[in-house]
Amino acid sequence: MFTKGTKVYSIFNNKCPKCHQGDFFEDSNPLHFKKILKMNTYCTHCGFKFQIEPSFFYGAMYISYGLTVGLSIIVFVIFYLLGLSLLYIFLAIFIALVLFTPLTLRLARLIYSNIFISYDPDYRNEEGLECFRKKS
Repeated sequence: MFTKGTKVYSIFNNKCPKCHQGDFFEDSNPLHFKKILKMNTYCTHCGFKFQIEPSFFYGAMYISYGLTVGLSIIVFVIFYLLGLSLLYIFLAIFIALVLFTPLTLRLARLIYSNIFISYDPDYRNEEGLECFRKKS
């Protein structure tokens, strides 16, 4: 399930959806708040350009919405079964959403890009690799 070549591998390991080797985000830690959504322009391994077209990642908002709704439902059910009042349940949902925001933002982009970009271990974009080398 988490083997290289699957979309799940790319999503949960912060890897390029094209080659599954280069990093998708500049910093692997979602808790570095200055770099939460700071992405590499090109894959460091294969040179794939992550932003396929202008405003490509606007669609990730819908994925993020789905993730936060799912998280809210899970928190609601857990605290409802514990017998807490609705006020405490909604407070717990609010706290969970705030705490998981960095993770959901990144997961949404990774999931969205993996929907549209297929795995190709032989892909190479020399122009993208050259741009990355100039930047470094």
